[in-house]
Formats: sequence, structure tokens, C-alpha cells
Amino acid sequence: MVIRVTERSLSMNAMRGLQANQGRLSKTEEQLTSGKLISKPSDSPTGTMTAMLLRSDMRTQEQYARNAADGKNWLNTIDSTLGATHDNGLRVRDLMLQGMSAGAGGSDTARAGIASEIDQIRDAMIGLANTKYIDRPIFGGTTEGPAAYDTDGNYLGDSGAVTRTIAEGTKLRVDAGGEEVFGTGDNQVFKVLADISDHMKNDPSKLSDDLDRLDTALTTIRTAQASVGARSNRVDSMQQTANDRHLELQTQLTEIEDIDLPKTITDMTLQQTAYQAALGATAKVIQPSLMDFLR
Repeated sequence: MVIRVTERSLSMNAMRGLQANQGRLSKTEEQLTSGKLISKPSDSPTGTMTAMLLRSDMRTQEQYARNAADGKNWLNTIDSTLGATHDNGLRVRDLMLQGMSAGAGGSDTARAGIASEIDQIRDAMIGLANTKYIDRPIFGGTTEGPAAYDTDGNYLGDSGAVTRTIAEGTKLRVDAGGEEVFGTGDNQVFKVLADISDHMKNDPSKLSDDLDRLDTALTTIRTAQASVGARSNRVDSMQQTANDRHLELQTQLTEIEDIDLPKTITDMTLQQTAYQAALGATAKVIQPSLMDFLR
């Protein structure tokens, strides 16, 4: 069986070889220019799917980190507010001891001055209880109102909890309920302060019981502050976990999408050499035909 090889078939085969070499070279140059192995899904359907999943997981971890940062800001605001509140409570305790040391025969004017300062501290503590973060009262639960307490120390919030999702299946409370921190009924710190002021002026004999009530209220505030600190530490840990996971996913995505720069440069150099060699070989294969001479 004899197969005839014509000039046309030689030309066509040579051109197909050149185009194949040029296509490989073009793809390598595109990868080197973009720095990516995958520029369209057809380059690697499996790699594209994996990259999409990794990007989705990265966005999730980014959101967890943002949630943790927001939660940390809530908790930091609460912590500093509770610290100031506790300091004010200690000042009231010092004033009480001064008034109690004077006894029943002490100066009414002096005790009235102490009571006036306690009233001022009480107003300041109500103001601290109405501290806001992004225009929301941090001790008001999920209330939509502008304040957690009115000027008389009555609670305006609710028992709802502000939470943030900081990991898959993990929600953490980032607020502190006003009634949990400042108490309720006769043991509410603002009620205690009002009674202290009244008894300081009118019935010093009751200050001893008031001191016990104040100590109980301050202990509650310290307990709440400790809880906030523990939650803040947990938020820090989960935020770091989310950031570490994001970095790990970024590394995996880079391995799938990004080129190996030294290897790609070497490949392009070899392909350029092969293409130049193919051009030279093609020039020798495709010799002038009779028709070329007749032209």
C-alpha cells in the first residue's frame, strides 16, 4: 500500500505543528503574565471547583473574624464601663465610712454634703449604665430604645441577649444585661445609692445595713466584669483561629491557582526554543513548488 505524500500535506502538517507549538507558548505566556494557572474554568474544571469552595470558606472565615472584632469592641466598652462604675461605687463606700464614723451626733451639714456627693455619683453611674456602642445601649439587651435606664434608675431595656457568631455553630453573648449587672428591686445599685443618700441625711443608723447592700452590689459588678473578661479572651482566641484558618485556605488556594514562577519561566524558554526550531524545520520542509516558479 503506497501513500502519496504531497507538498500540501507536508504544509498542512507543518502548520498544525507550528500552531500547536504557538498555542502552548501563548498559554504559558498568559500564565506568566497573569500569575495564574487557571484563568477560565476550562483550564481546570476540578481546580476551578476546588478554588470556588476555598474562596467560599475564606469569605466565611473573614466574616467570623469581623464578627469577633465587633464582639470584642462590645466587650471592651462594657469592661471599661464596669470598671468606672465599680470605682464610683468604691467612692460611695468611702463616703459612707466617713459619714458612719461621725455617728448619730455628727454634723448634719457634713452628712448632707456627703449625701449630695453620693447623689452626684448616682447620677454619674446611671449615665454609665446608659453607655452606648454604635448608638445602642450596652446594658439594654436588644431594646431599640436609646437608653437602658431612665433618670430615676428604672430599667428600660429587656432580657434579650446580643450575640455574635464567631465560629461554625458557636455564638457568643457580647452584651451584659442591665438587671444582671446592676441588680433588681431593693438590691439594685441605684436604689441602694438613693437609700444611702436618704439615710445619710435622715437616719444614719441604717447605714450599716446599706453598706452590706452596697458591698453585695459591688460584688455583682465585679462578677459581671470577670465574665466579660473571660468572654473577651474567648473572642480573641476565636478571632485568631479564624485568621489562621483564612491564611491556611489562602495558601491552599495559591497552590491551586498560582503558577510556579521558576518552572513557568523555564517552560516558556523551552517552548520558545521549540517554536523557533519548528519554524526552521518547517522552512526546510516546505520547498518552493512548480507553481511558485510559474508565478
